[in-house]
Amino acid sequence: MFHKIKQISKQFHILILIIIICCFVGCGAQKKNVSQIEEDDGIIVGFSQIGAESAWRTYNTRSVQEAAAERGVQLVYDNAEQKQENQIKALRSFIAYQVDVIVFVPIVTDGWDNVLQEARDAGIPVLVTDRKIDVEDQSLYAGFIGTDSLKEGRNAGLFVLDTFKNEREHFDNDKEYINIVELFGTEGSSVALGRAEGFRDVLETHPEFRIIYSKSGDFLRSKGYELAVEFLEMHEDIDVIFSHNDGMTLGAIEAMEERGLHPGTDIVIVTIDAQQEAIDALREGKVNCVIECNPKTGSEIIKLAEKLAAGENIPRIQYVHEEVFYETDDLSLIEPRGY
Repeated sequence: MFHKIKQISKQFHILILIIIICCFVGCGAQKKNVSQIEEDDGIIVGFSQIGAESAWRTYNTRSVQEAAAERGVQLVYDNAEQKQENQIKALRSFIAYQVDVIVFVPIVTDGWDNVLQEARDAGIPVLVTDRKIDVEDQSLYAGFIGTDSLKEGRNAGLFVLDTFKNEREHFDNDKEYINIVELFGTEGSSVALGRAEGFRDVLETHPEFRIIYSKSGDFLRSKGYELAVEFLEMHEDIDVIFSHNDGMTLGAIEAMEERGLHPGTDIVIVTIDAQQEAIDALREGKVNCVIECNPKTGSEIIKLAEKLAAGENIPRIQYVHEEVFYETDDLSLIEPRGY
């Protein structure tokens, strides 16, 4: 689960040395001596990922793994399988293992105070990535690197406003509102909350836009399909689908096409992630706007982890570069996404 087989023997011998050290000088010296023993082999980073629910997530994990291998960093990896309790167990195992740095993608924003306090007590710095957390003491983690979900939501709202500007100017008695369906991400996750907030910030001064349906699809394609079946039965007049990720979008497109609807034409679709399938759908006219959520963060994550292991300060917040792809763009210029 953690290391390549060839590393297991070495770690076993290190564990024996740790036990010997504890017997003679006390366990308080454990972390320092592990670092001394392995200083020629690079640092050890514990990385807890939330799961593998999408092509985006798989690519994000691979990005970190490849960056660690390139820089000679030993990566202790754990897949939480979408469960916070699994992730907390993983973080505690990293603490017991005495890694040099902990990096994790928090499933939800709350519930991390105790385990992060344990990490600090053990002298292990923590880097949060992709999703943000809400803790009483902000010093419990060193920094955040990832997406600006609030900006992503705003970009989605701005696209919808621009798309329907002519309709807003020429309302008739039969069309009072622009009706919006929202496919919400995982409840309690910072990215879902940020995307929803940013979208609403843009539309709040335009009462002709209304969200008639908003439900969590947990960022899963299968649930996107299920929700689409539901909202298509509930509502006949839908103008826009705002989806928090491509997986749910692609599931919704399947449900629409089964009912003879033309996604991107009958209903305007704006989605977030920019995985290859979504870009292909944009080229086919089935999606109208794709907002990038950049998964290629591995290199920067590992560099920040190395700085933390060396006792250096890092930026409190570091956002990654992201783009927006519109149906009116020259889509032939978009390079293969890789995920």
